[in-house]
Amino acid sequence: MPLAPDRAIRGLLFDRDDTLVVDVPYNADPRLVVPVPGARRAVERARAAGLLLGVVTNQSVVAKGLATREQVDATNARVDALVGPFDVWCVCPHDAGDDCACRKPRPGMVLDAAERLGVPPEALVVVGDIGADVQAARAAGAQGVLVPTPRTRPEEVDDAETVAATLAEAVDLVIAAAGPSTVRTDRT
Repeated sequence: MPLAPDRAIRGLLFDRDDTLVVDVPYNADPRLVVPVPGARRAVERARAAGLLLGVVTNQSVVAKGLATREQVDATNARVDALVGPFDVWCVCPHDAGDDCACRKPRPGMVLDAAERLGVPPEALVVVGDIGADVQAARAAGAQGVLVPTPRTRPEEVDDAETVAATLAEAVDLVIAAAGPSTVRTDRT
């Protein structure tokens, strides 16, 4: 199903691992960051369309004590350099059992990104590779696009309103739904 055309889409939020970069479990080493094929070009196209861009990422490596927040931030800076730049980064450092409001599938990071970008959550689309990404979007009032990987469970695909085969296709869907009204003149 395509994205809802009746919304004024102004921004696009990406999951980090297996969406923008190849997933290295619990990665907090910038040297291990490898973009997903086509990620840089897809992000460039979204930026050129005038969309606000952000990343919303669960990073329980911090809560597990396997890395510091500074190491995660350095890894995110490498992602930003290789694929971005992004207007906002929202990171949940908690583990699944911490009962925080920010860890996807909860809406905290999407709501935080919306506030920091200065747009209502309904004006955002979240692109990710697992059900928690689209569930966080839904819980925040945003739209979600699932880009399945071999690790995405079939029930997650079945539950997603919008599914794209690739990141490039997901960005195409968002740009098409956003229409020409997204073009901003304050961007270079």
